[in-house]
Amino acid sequence: KDENVSKSTHPATNTDTNTNTDDTNNVTIDPHVDVDTLRVLISTDNHLGYAERDPIRGNDSFAAFEEVLILAKRHNCDMVLLAGDLFHENKPSRRTLHKTMNILRRYTMGPNPVSFQILSNQRSNFRSSIHGVVNYEDPYVSIDLPIFSIHGNHDDPTRDGVNVGSSSGTKKTGGTKSNSNNNSASASGSGSDEMLAALDLLAITNLVNYFGRHDEVDKVQVSPVLIQKGDTKVALYGMGSMRDERLNRMWQGEKVRFLKPTKFRKEDENGNGNNSENSDDSHNNDDDDDSNK
Repeated sequence: KDENVSKSTHPATNTDTNTNTDDTNNVTIDPHVDVDTLRVLISTDNHLGYAERDPIRGNDSFAAFEEVLILAKRHNCDMVLLAGDLFHENKPSRRTLHKTMNILRRYTMGPNPVSFQILSNQRSNFRSSIHGVVNYEDPYVSIDLPIFSIHGNHDDPTRDGVNVGSSSGTKKTGGTKSNSNNNSASASGSGSDEMLAALDLLAITNLVNYFGRHDEVDKVQVSPVLIQKGDTKVALYGMGSMRDERLNRMWQGEKVRFLKPTKFRKEDENGNGNNSENSDDSHNNDDDDDSNK
């Protein structure tokens, strides 16, 4: 079926002589790529780890995800965009993490150059990156198929739930009483209640570019990832899943803002872009000046 699709897309192509092969994964790669065309493969709700204990269906989610990456390689995609719920649970098992990282390493790492640039402030776009840059620009790894992902409601950030005190407000340690408030502050200072998503683990290992997380409780400010390939420019907006009541409260209070690149904001002010109703949500603070050049 895939061969028929490939032939219908490029009817004049001899697939035996004009295709490349990724020997590592036995994937036939389509070489026909326009220098200005950004090829994005979008996938969502992969739910890795679903029914992993089932002897029949335990590997289905991983096989389906691997097929997604095979298609991305076959059609020479510039990037893969995952639109939430990569994992079925926000605390996936070690088996699920191990199989996921194995698949990602096999299909995203390679020697080929990435043909697009990130123009926005990468440190603010990708909060879990090691060096504050997109993973394929890290000098210590070689990524040739970048993956960008937001979290969904199944794999949203969560705490480990460390118990720092008793309900009475005090607890006994070494024969002495201590105040639970002090212990709570100490635990918080040590980072034990830090909210992390499974995607944070993939991001810190340079396998996925995790974006679209908004931790502020009183506002949501979405700054786009600005991408350029040749003459093509794309603003990629991401908003990870959050509780319905919180998001509704933000909308009602007009606390949700989508920032625009500086060029488009100036067009709005000159009356050449979107109307003024939308441009109210486009103003950037000083911290975002670098991300909107």
